[in-house]
Amino acid sequence: MNIVIACGGTGGHLFPGIAVAQELKAQGHHPVLLISRKEVDADASRKYGDLEFHSIPAVAKPATLSPKMLPFLWKMARTYLTCRSILKAEKADAVLGMGGFTSLPPIMAGHHMGLPTFVHDSNAMPGRSNRLTAKWCSAVLLGMGAAEKFFPKSRCEIVGTPVREELKTLPAAAEAKAKLGLPADKPVILVTGGSQGARNLNSMLIEAAKADPEVHYLVIAGKLDYERVSGLADGAANITVLGFCSDMPAAYAAADGVIARSGASTLTELSYIGKACLLIPFPFAADDHQTHNARVFADKGAAVLCQQRDLTTEKVLSFVHDTCLAPAARCAMEDAMRALSRPDAAQAIATVVTAK
Repeated sequence: MNIVIACGGTGGHLFPGIAVAQELKAQGHHPVLLISRKEVDADASRKYGDLEFHSIPAVAKPATLSPKMLPFLWKMARTYLTCRSILKAEKADAVLGMGGFTSLPPIMAGHHMGLPTFVHDSNAMPGRSNRLTAKWCSAVLLGMGAAEKFFPKSRCEIVGTPVREELKTLPAAAEAKAKLGLPADKPVILVTGGSQGARNLNSMLIEAAKADPEVHYLVIAGKLDYERVSGLADGAANITVLGFCSDMPAAYAAADGVIARSGASTLTELSYIGKACLLIPFPFAADDHQTHNARVFADKGAAVLCQQRDLTTEKVLSFVHDTCLAPAARCAMEDAMRALSRPDAAQAIATVVTAK
């Protein structure tokens, strides 16, 4: 079957879409991925040369009463027509959107062409765009069961959120540290704000790292914040700053614990590999959905939840030393994390999308 997957805009949409495409291709199907023209999409797509990508204009919806609404509708119409052309050229049998407004035009086009259409939402509280897109979908695919109540009129399938193939086999910790140039004799804490980075989180964690010289901190700052964060680190021997990490399997394998935002894709990866984590939700996320995500994990003992306004150096060091560096506490949290994983998510999505 020819399956078109709309998955651009952020790593949280892109990487799960790539994982589904890899699974579909392994099953003998022909996946085509629609991505945005953002740099994060271009960077990631270059890494997967065995997959077919098309870029389409990303269309983010403004406030309904905003003067930007008319330009939005015009761009939306143009993108819709572009998507119809792609679906026809690819002889699409089904359309899958991985969330966000990049998914809406191709799903609408597929629906109007009489194709089976699906949208995937990985969050505990679905985004408004997905709630709108669901109106044109044959089924809604969910990463977390907590989201089902937001789609009362839709057929819902709880399938989990897939992880990329490369994360399914991690290197040994010593090998990973060597690859990343990290010291072999120190514990490592990974700090990541997601594919876009996290300016305030980066600043707070650099200060905490400076107060903890016996632990090495690997900070993935995001390309836009790399220079500033490197300046804040000021050459501290226990801090490594990266703008972008092209080898996340090594970063995860090297880490004794993780401090991160609570986007659904990040949580999916952390639960799959089983890492103790301190979750700091992005305070301005739509509908505060990152807090809802984090609470699902914290309530199961799989993570520590701390709002950004409450984060202090003392709380960071308590998590690092009382959990990550305490074997019993770390193992308990890692086990709770793995219990929330859905390792077969890509296969479950592929099964629904390719069903006759």
